[in-house]
Amino acid sequence: MGRPVTVAVISHKPYRMPQDPMYLPLHVGAALHPDVLPDWAQDNTGDNISDRNAMYSELTGLYWLWKNDDSDYQGIVHYRRHFGTANHSAKAAKGAANRDRFQRIVGEQELSQMLEGCDIVLPRKRDYYIETIYSHYAHTFPGEQLDTTRAIIAEQHPEYLPAFDTLMKGKKAHMFNMFVMSREKLGEYCAWLFAVLEELERRTDDSAYDAFNARYPGRISEMLMDVWLNTRGYAYAELPVISPEPVNWAKKGTGFLMAKFGGKKYGKSF
Repeated sequence: MGRPVTVAVISHKPYRMPQDPMYLPLHVGAALHPDVLPDWAQDNTGDNISDRNAMYSELTGLYWLWKNDDSDYQGIVHYRRHFGTANHSAKAAKGAANRDRFQRIVGEQELSQMLEGCDIVLPRKRDYYIETIYSHYAHTFPGEQLDTTRAIIAEQHPEYLPAFDTLMKGKKAHMFNMFVMSREKLGEYCAWLFAVLEELERRTDDSAYDAFNARYPGRISEMLMDVWLNTRGYAYAELPVISPEPVNWAKKGTGFLMAKFGGKKYGKSF
C-alpha cells in the first residue's frame, strides 16, 4: 500500500526540506553524482532515467515517481519552489513566527481537501505581460525547439494541437513543473509528455549546446502541462508559489528585457 499523498521535493544538493510527512526529498541526477545526498530517495533506483538529468532536469525525478511510487496522489515541487498555503494571509497575521517561509508551505491536510474538489493542483499562472509564451521563449532560447515540438504534436497527437497553438499565442501559463494529481492521471500525463520530449530530442541537433542550453527538454516540458490539461479538460485549483530564498526580481527583470529588446539569449538561470 502506498501513502495517500507523496510530493517529491526535487533537489540536486543539500537543502532544508518541509517537515510535513507527505514530502519526499528526492535526489535527482543520482546516477551522475551518487555521493551528494546519500540519505535521500534516489532517482537512479528502479525504472529510471537518472543519467539523463543534464537534459531533463527535474523530470528525471518525475519519471522516477511515475515508475516507482504507488501513492494515491503524486506530485513534484522544487527545493527552491513550493506550494504555499491558501491560508497564507491568516498565517502571516499570527506574527513573527511566520516570517519563516517554510511555515507557509502547504500541508497534506489542506492539499488533500483541495484534491477532493478538483483533479489537479497547480501553481498560479505566470503572466508574461508584454510577451506571448512563444515570443518569450524565442527571445530567450532557440525558438525552433517550439516549432519542432509543434510539428511532433501535429503529427503524433493532433488532438492536442489547438491547445498548443492557443497557449503559444497567450501570455499566461502554469509554469515550473509543479503539480499534484492522482496516480492515474500522473501516469497518463507522463506517458504523453515523455513520448513528445523523446521525439523532440531525436529531432534536435544539440551537439553544439553547452550545459545550460542542453536542458531544453526540461524547459519545453513546462509549457506542455497546459496543453495536456486544456485538451483533457481536467478541473484544477491553484496555489501560490513560495520561494524559501528571496527572488532577485531586478536581475530577472533585466534579463527578461535584455532578451526581448536587446536580442540577448539567456546563458544562465536567474
